[in-house]
Amino acid sequence: MPLSMDQGASPSSFGVSPRSQRFRQSVYQIPTPGPTKRPPRYEPFIIKTWLVAVVAACMICFGIAIEVALHISSTQNGFHVREKNVFPFASTQFLTSFFPTLLVVPLAYFWSLADWMVRWYQPYISLAEGNVPASRSILLDYASIALNQIFVLLYSLKYKHYLVYISTLTAFTVILLQPLAGSLLQVRQVPYTSDSTAISTRIAALSPDVSQLNAFLAGAGYVDAAVYGDLGDPPYVHGVWTAAWFEAPPGLYLNGSLAVNTTGIRTEVNCVNPTSLNLSSSGGNYTAHATFSNACSASLAFATSNGNQQYSVLNASSCAPQGQDIEFQPVVFWYYFQDTSAGSGPNVAAVFCAPTINVFAMTTSMDLSNGALGNCTILDTSVGSNNVTGSPLNGQAFNGVVFNQSSNVFIAARAIAINSGVPGTVFRFASQQPGGVQSVFNNPHGWLNATSNIYTQHLAIATQAVYFGPNNETIPAILTTNAPRLFVEPFPAHFLSVLLITIGITGLSVHLLHARSRRKLWLTTPPGSIASIVSMTSRSGFGELLLPYDDERQMRANLTGLKFGLDPRTGAIVAEEEPGAGGEGVSLLTGEDKYRSTGFGDGSTPLSTSSFKEKNETP
Repeated sequence: MPLSMDQGASPSSFGVSPRSQRFRQSVYQIPTPGPTKRPPRYEPFIIKTWLVAVVAACMICFGIAIEVALHISSTQNGFHVREKNVFPFASTQFLTSFFPTLLVVPLAYFWSLADWMVRWYQPYISLAEGNVPASRSILLDYASIALNQIFVLLYSLKYKHYLVYISTLTAFTVILLQPLAGSLLQVRQVPYTSDSTAISTRIAALSPDVSQLNAFLAGAGYVDAAVYGDLGDPPYVHGVWTAAWFEAPPGLYLNGSLAVNTTGIRTEVNCVNPTSLNLSSSGGNYTAHATFSNACSASLAFATSNGNQQYSVLNASSCAPQGQDIEFQPVVFWYYFQDTSAGSGPNVAAVFCAPTINVFAMTTSMDLSNGALGNCTILDTSVGSNNVTGSPLNGQAFNGVVFNQSSNVFIAARAIAINSGVPGTVFRFASQQPGGVQSVFNNPHGWLNATSNIYTQHLAIATQAVYFGPNNETIPAILTTNAPRLFVEPFPAHFLSVLLITIGITGLSVHLLHARSRRKLWLTTPPGSIASIVSMTSRSGFGELLLPYDDERQMRANLTGLKFGLDPRTGAIVAEEEPGAGGEGVSLLTGEDKYRSTGFGDGSTPLSTSSFKEKNETP
């Protein structure tokens, strides 16, 4: 049977409060709940230990996953994304900022609620510990909307409520998750390399219609147009190299390139200047005689009546092996110029060229936007049996400018056009130089360089049709193209991962300790409703010291000298006076005295509700 206040209970325990001079309590009248009748302990779902552990583990895993994604992004040049946005109603920038933020919003919301629960529970935990003043218990409201988190940090540090302090600090830090997540991802157009395939449409093989001279005529026409229009090499030609044609996989590529292992032919014209060059004249006719370092010579006879600018190319039969066909013999380019306006003498130049070809297995790349061939690297000198390096050609190179006579008028006309077109292009190139043709004659290597460059391009272009035949083979390739790639930004990633892991570990630690501190607390209902507060204080008696219109300062003054705790038998909030307080400094105000002290009524009777409204006064 519970002891009553009149039976002189000991003041050392909050189980039964002692007699008080300032208020009367009746906690002893609350029936003791039986072991089977007492409702279970109320534990908010949001701060259950297993839930906090799961969320903390997710955050730690999330932080580790971000670091792994950053490593992959850095080493693999980002992540693949589709060329076209799958969400036409939203921009890529919006998507890359929205979805990462969407992932951290639940985490931020969870820790904000969990922090609110920690602050909400702190006064009750203090009461469960017992012997605490009103300022640290019933007047303490960390969860109040009016008491913002800045003041929570200050008061929790002042009252040494370290779990509240760390929890609130963690909730502050959670705010950074959203801006960091919003800047975590970025889509950029970057060169990206991937394995692909190509179709090889050419293979080393001698063209059956090479005698038609169409390929050489096309080469002569292109170099002439290139000099006029300042053009570079055509597709599949790069300097001395000509690659077998290959087709890129279908698709649109931005500044992409395709690298393949294919067959390539290197054409070298081997042009040199003469070791000696003599010019003799007889009756307006000239004869030029040139000797070269390979102990061969060549002569050219021309008449000045044909003009002061003349050019030609002839085979050098004396420099060719015995019995070699004229189409494969070395050639000599001749150039004549006389500036009659300046009264200068005739100028003659000769350039000896002995073209050769070599077939290799090589690796090269092609610019997919214009078909330009990139650098070529030899992989192997063996390309298998073919009729270019084998019979009937046996590796001989057509000189491409001197041909056998043909009875076909069309072929003969092509031969004349090629024979005059290529040296004519070289001469035209010389005339376009800043100092004109004379400046090229004045340069010891002027004609040699001009002839080598244009003659090489002419033969390299013709090579595509002369030494390659049709083929259809799938070959491996490496595709490099400007593609949209998803990148993880290093600074936000490092910061966000560290923050996630730190918040997860800190939050879990705080709530494990908080669960330990709640062991003495037995709440059966959420303590936020008015009914739950009344149920815990209606028998405590100290409510007689308070009026509904007391402000916080008045409440604090009225409760001075009291210590508060929870009755372990019933869970009610109880109070006892501090030793030596004796109620001094605070009088017990009841009835007319209290109304008089607060200035309401005339001192004889308390104000009724109606008279209070008539006076239109607010407490």
